[in-house]
Amino acid sequence: MRFQLSGSLSRSLRTLTLGLVAAFSAAAFAQPVFRVTTIPEEAATEQVRKFTPLANYLEKQLGVKVEFTPVSDYPAAVEALVNKRVDLVWFGGFTHVQASLRSGGKIIPIAQREEDTRFQSVFIAKTDSGIKTLADMKGKDISFGSQSSTSGHLMPRSFLLDAKIDPEKDFRRVAYSGAHDATIASVVSGRVAAAALDMTVWKKFVDEKKVDTSAVNVFYTTPPYFNYNWSVHADMPVAMREKITKALLDLNANTAEGKEILQLNRATRYVPTKPENYKGLESAAKSAGLL
Repeated sequence: MRFQLSGSLSRSLRTLTLGLVAAFSAAAFAQPVFRVTTIPEEAATEQVRKFTPLANYLEKQLGVKVEFTPVSDYPAAVEALVNKRVDLVWFGGFTHVQASLRSGGKIIPIAQREEDTRFQSVFIAKTDSGIKTLADMKGKDISFGSQSSTSGHLMPRSFLLDAKIDPEKDFRRVAYSGAHDATIASVVSGRVAAAALDMTVWKKFVDEKKVDTSAVNVFYTTPPYFNYNWSVHADMPVAMREKITKALLDLNANTAEGKEILQLNRATRYVPTKPENYKGLESAAKSAGLL
């Protein structure tokens, strides 16, 4: 039995077929998007300002479209990489540990700033507060940054515990600002008596004259520890991982582009890193009851 299509139906089918072919062809040749994000240690506008030049650089080095997309909080950055919704994440040491544990060890740190091999946190207070030592904070309202922050919570808490100071028992109230810039603001405004944060963010605020050090200043600096890194998922093809790593390690301040990117990320250069560098942070988190 033979069927003959009417002219209008035949034309409609041809149009539909051509449309499907075009759609599949477009999909087949669509440029992949390489997605980058960071833990939101500062306001989203500041993150975009800091990391967009790096995204543009990676786009040229990798030969694919690169998009930088801020996330709402630290756990969102962890989940984004664990679930492969992004390709590259700037983690703090603690969020790297959290992501590694959440993924069953499938998160790979590939590079860190040279500064991150000997990172430090600072405690700040108003200069007329009478707070000069960690013990002076007892009985007062104190702020950390995000609960998932390495430099704004985990390591300051760890060093407090080493000093026999239990935040939940010895402070009147413990607050979490969510970000380092908000931590500074909480001390400046008097909402809390003292707070802990990332030393590089504090130095940035001082250098940019965004804080009056005659009114608020550092009274304690922690010992050094490993911190931030760029991480990828282990399911990423090895060739792509190596290409990204090389692009980061090749950045140097001798070019205008490299100088801008490194300055924005408060780095002298990027150096290789490895999972073993973060075992100490994992132990500190477990000892502090955060894992």
